Amino acid sequence: MHRAPGGRLAWVPFLSIAAAAFAVEIPFFFLGLPSGHDFEFHLYGWLDVLAQWKQGIVYPRWASLAQFAYGEPRFIFYPPASWTLGAVLGAIFPWSLVSCIYIWLVLVAAGTSMFLLARRWLDWRDATFAAVLYAANPYHLMIVYWRSAFAELLASSLLPLLLLLVLRTEEKGRRIALCLALVLASAWLVNAPAAVMIHYSLALLIVGMAWHRRSPRVLLTGAIAVVLGAALAAFYLLPAIYEQKWVNIAEVVGTGLRPQDNFLFAHTTDADHNVFNRVASWVAIAEIVVTIAAAWAARRWRGRNRELWFSLVAWGAVSAVVMLPITGPLWNILPKLRFIQFPWRWLLCLGVPFALLTVMGFRRWTARVAIYLAMLCVLAFVWQHFQAPWWDNLDDLREMQDNMATGAGYEGTDEYTPLGADPSNLDKAARRATVDGAAHAAIRVSQWNPEFKLLTAEMSAPDNLALRLFNYPAWHVEVNGRLVQAGTREGTGQMLVPVEAGANRVQITFVRTWDRTAGGWISIVAIVFVLVSLKRW
Repeated sequence: MHRAPGGRLAWVPFLSIAAAAFAVEIPFFFLGLPSGHDFEFHLYGWLDVLAQWKQGIVYPRWASLAQFAYGEPRFIFYPPASWTLGAVLGAIFPWSLVSCIYIWLVLVAAGTSMFLLARRWLDWRDATFAAVLYAANPYHLMIVYWRSAFAELLASSLLPLLLLLVLRTEEKGRRIALCLALVLASAWLVNAPAAVMIHYSLALLIVGMAWHRRSPRVLLTGAIAVVLGAALAAFYLLPAIYEQKWVNIAEVVGTGLRPQDNFLFAHTTDADHNVFNRVASWVAIAEIVVTIAAAWAARRWRGRNRELWFSLVAWGAVSAVVMLPITGPLWNILPKLRFIQFPWRWLLCLGVPFALLTVMGFRRWTARVAIYLAMLCVLAFVWQHFQAPWWDNLDDLREMQDNMATGAGYEGTDEYTPLGADPSNLDKAARRATVDGAAHAAIRVSQWNPEFKLLTAEMSAPDNLALRLFNYPAWHVEVNGRLVQAGTREGTGQMLVPVEAGANRVQITFVRTWDRTAGGWISIVAIVFVLVSLKRW
């Protein structure tokens, strides 16, 4: 092992990573906030979560202002880590700074994670460069400037830890299995597509390690980690899996979002899609070429540390190959692989071999700096010739806040739309409750919270109340204290509540379904098991 820097130098790696993360954001001061594909999705989600926290809802499930205030069960299906962090930052800082601070924190976390991995084999200077290179690698810049995929960016901090723990599977036995389980559970709670990639990466690395060491115990460690990780995340995973049948989840792999539409240099009938695909493709080609060259230059590590070199090469090779159209059949055969949607997403995993092999293979600092400058030139080229990033200013952010404050809401997500709902037919100016038929009614809304609605209706005749709310099986409807079966308005998916002539007291509650209860208990048992195991081992 190399000596760690002493005294003030101990802060150099962290300060270097922090400075690199800040440098990534320098254009923000001149151009505004990069508003990538998912920017509004995340910002509106963070605003919605913070608003629900202020109403006492600790773990939101129903995004009440999505679909222009008709709602959707977004927070059942979208993992909680990124929207929790975003909402926390929104509670502390002005919204004009929230995404900037989020990006900076996540890039620092990614760099620190890489430093922990690299420091095990490299001296602190080389490990610091690897950490800086990983934090500001080309794909991360593409996420920041073109995609705004904040949850996927957060998942990047888990990948170096995954490799570090796999390489240490036999050092501390069962304790490593627990640590791996925590990484896998975190992956599920951060980003589902990234979690799928992380689990496939684990399978590749674990099988390779077991074969190299001739040790079935390594496979057992990996299997225990997968099961325990899923149990720890069960409070999110079980409802997300079970309740898929209640929403249009198939839209997640609809036209334009399918793997076959997003292989490198794939061409579709959507011109805008093709332009961005060229951006992703050229970034991918640049990283692949550098990784191949670095792997060859670092081949001397086959003698010094075969496991590390072979793990990086195998991981990098698989990550690169699955972006190519020749792997199309695998995307349809392998479980859940198609839900990654975009094959170039594997650049997230390629980032680890790219950064570490570059430092291992190119010892001269001039070569390292030249390689990174070349990568920046690739980004500048696609910026100028294919697609420049989009930018939001303070007025755009203020408009988003106004949409939340006034209750106008925001555009929802196709895959989280409840079955039978059609957002394209919605009346965005509709009142919270109206009569569906010809009866006359005096309607008074007493409470209209994200998970609880209370209203009264004095009806001239029996009829249905049409609510500004999508019907969903988790809604529990009572009229005058009696449980009733809500209907769904054909063509829109609005909830229809049957009421009688005369006075009606309507109470609608978003209840805890059995899958959420079961998932919560599984997670509690798993957490207790981990705590007891750590204490014993």
